[in-house]
Amino acid sequence: MAGNLRSLKPQNKLVDFCSNDYLGFAGSPVLQNKVEEEIKNNGKGSTGSTGSRLLSGNSDYALALEGYIASQHQCEAALLFNSGYDANLGLFSSLPQRGDTIITDELIHASIIDGARLSYANRYTFKHNDLQALEDKLKQAKGNCYVAIESVYSMDGDTPPIAEILNMADKYNAHLIVDEAHAVGLYGLGLIDKTLKYSIFARIVTFGKALGCHGAVVLGSALLKEYLVNFARSFIYTTAAPLHQLAAVKMAYGLLLESADQAQLLEQNILHFKQSIKDNESYPLIRSDSGIQCIVLKSNEKAKLLAQILQNNGLDVRPILSPTVPAESERIRICLHSFNTKNEITLLTDIINGFINE
Repeated sequence: MAGNLRSLKPQNKLVDFCSNDYLGFAGSPVLQNKVEEEIKNNGKGSTGSTGSRLLSGNSDYALALEGYIASQHQCEAALLFNSGYDANLGLFSSLPQRGDTIITDELIHASIIDGARLSYANRYTFKHNDLQALEDKLKQAKGNCYVAIESVYSMDGDTPPIAEILNMADKYNAHLIVDEAHAVGLYGLGLIDKTLKYSIFARIVTFGKALGCHGAVVLGSALLKEYLVNFARSFIYTTAAPLHQLAAVKMAYGLLLESADQAQLLEQNILHFKQSIKDNESYPLIRSDSGIQCIVLKSNEKAKLLAQILQNNGLDVRPILSPTVPAESERIRICLHSFNTKNEITLLTDIINGFINE
């Protein structure tokens, strides 16, 4: 046995350097109060939606929320899903057809991999953030071609050259799909800015990271939304979200627009962390400007050992082991937040520096 059997662990009271709650929205009393008030103003609702949206689970509130989110991201339409996994599974399993091609970055999220596997399309991966490797695959593409990337990669925290990838996709008449799960919050409403948004075929935004809620949305054209309503099985055959979940998403968007100070605190914490970590060629820090910072320890045993030392000192840091990441890239994954203090970050970096430089 490799000793990597997964198990569910209870919550702890350690300092959070683990969760995706980048701006502290999940535990925010301000957000909770806003949600309670919104529910009161909309007839309180029921504890469940009672069915899928194509049967009994749709509501005027859900439709209005999709319109609101689409307007916030300045796109034509939005379709709600119950999770980011469901959104990617539904999009990639239903959109590409037999004879089409899906090309993904080699570090793309498992939900996109699973969705692509369920399609009948040809599938290729390209070396992480490598434009030449992408072009090599684009030259092999047949049928309608879809290129999938993340704007901030969940396991490395880095950002691809989005504009250059979009230009490359356009050169070969391919459609670019961008998962913005880990960009929203730190980078406002994401990294797809005004100069790029009209050329992006689809975007996926999840609500369980910086927005502190649950669920996801696919952003794109009205035609794409209509297609997914009819063919995305993870949308069609699942019970819709209840009012409470929808209200939380709407209020979180409103709070995000008022949270420039929290985003600035997060940026300052990221800078403090990067300035405090000592360089070590044997155990490198992956280059990242996001809230995700990773130190590659190159073995499951070292990653687990350092994580345990940090936890013993009151800091909740988790190891990321192979096969979740490729062998020789095992690491500790550190999630920084607006609410982490400078002293907490200093304690974190002091322990890491002592471990990797001993």
